[in-house]
Amino acid sequence: MHWIALQWLPETDASEAPTLPTPEALGWWALHYTPHVAWQEEALMLEVSACERLWGGRLQLMRQLVASNPAPDVRMLGAQGATSLIALARLRLFERDEPRPQDVPAGLPLDTLSAAREHLDLLARLGCRTWGEVAALPRGGLTRRFGAALREALDIAWGLRPESHGWLTLPDVFEQKLELPALAETAPELMWSANRLLTALQIWLRARQRGARALELQWTLDLKRFNGVNLPPRQQVTVRTAEPTQDMAHLRRLLSEKLALTTLAAPASWLALRTLETDPWAGASTSFLPEDNRKGDKLHEMVERLSVRLGAHQVVVPAAQADHRPERKQAWRPALQQDKAPPDKARREAKAAASQPDAIYPPWLLPEPLLLEMDGERPCYRGPLRKLVGPQRIEAGWWGGKEDGGQPAMRDYYVAESPEAGLVWVFRERPSVRFSPGEVRWYLQGFYA
Repeated sequence: MHWIALQWLPETDASEAPTLPTPEALGWWALHYTPHVAWQEEALMLEVSACERLWGGRLQLMRQLVASNPAPDVRMLGAQGATSLIALARLRLFERDEPRPQDVPAGLPLDTLSAAREHLDLLARLGCRTWGEVAALPRGGLTRRFGAALREALDIAWGLRPESHGWLTLPDVFEQKLELPALAETAPELMWSANRLLTALQIWLRARQRGARALELQWTLDLKRFNGVNLPPRQQVTVRTAEPTQDMAHLRRLLSEKLALTTLAAPASWLALRTLETDPWAGASTSFLPEDNRKGDKLHEMVERLSVRLGAHQVVVPAAQADHRPERKQAWRPALQQDKAPPDKARREAKAAASQPDAIYPPWLLPEPLLLEMDGERPCYRGPLRKLVGPQRIEAGWWGGKEDGGQPAMRDYYVAESPEAGLVWVFRERPSVRFSPGEVRWYLQGFYA
């Protein structure tokens, strides 16, 4: 067997603490290299004897571990050994900048063996300062005097007894919780600790090859009652994205915008992050053409950030509708609103909207048609209009309700030219029960660029 022991040494400055992922997340990262990963005291242990050749050997594997350090701002130490105890002992020597003995494991200092730490003074009086000197003592007397744990640890170090570990596994759903270093009085203060959870989330998403669609950040309130009002035990905010993402910078911006608009009911003591929706991650597509590699935020990321900052109903997108009337061919809905219509119905409406007769539709439609003034029998908009193309006849809307006035739309559409406004799209409403047959009404529906 061959073991690799890893340890992260964060800086003394507390501001660097969020850059180090949670212990569970560090274990998930190591699962990318071997399925045998376990925490042993302060070190993360990787057993790589069965898979090291897949990574090009031990030296190449160590280089890849260093290059893919999940906390690049934190110093990572590594050591190797034939057993987990030897690798852990070498790691402790490396941490203390002490030279490694040539005779391993017999020459290792006794204080690097966890099972011997409570007996160091007594063993030193017996003249035992290394693993080999203790292992040379009679087995029976050593067990009776110091207990079975010390003898068993020495047997494991020499490979005389099999090792037993609780291997780490990757959960199906991400859910992490941590205690805040201090009570958070305002919602933006939670972001300081949420960064650590987001780093763990990124490791989990990459290991599962999935992208996040919806997240929930939840915090536990430290008070049950405030100003005579009973408080809920927790508060939370939810962040949704239009597309699956593994970009923590984008999720961090969305969470920051959400928290900036949130008021804590009481100081918070615990923070939790969990995934609500995830989708399989297809990866990013690339192109050899330089014009396709554009810098800056993606459009959907900008829309999501503005929706969180300004409000969901302030950023809207068009949705196709199955209707022949131009003003009803599309409806505006919030960009982050979930489509509640069944997928089959949504597809039918989009297909029906796309199968309308060919026509020269303008790029800009007015929210409501504008009634035009008349110069005799010619409609006017910034001057008399000259009809160029038309008519295109529409008779639809007999299925409408009260919002349509109970009357169908009967119109003749024209492309016309205005002396000042250029090309416009107008229609003449044909006589119906709404007005007398002799009356003529013209409306402006849209503009051409």
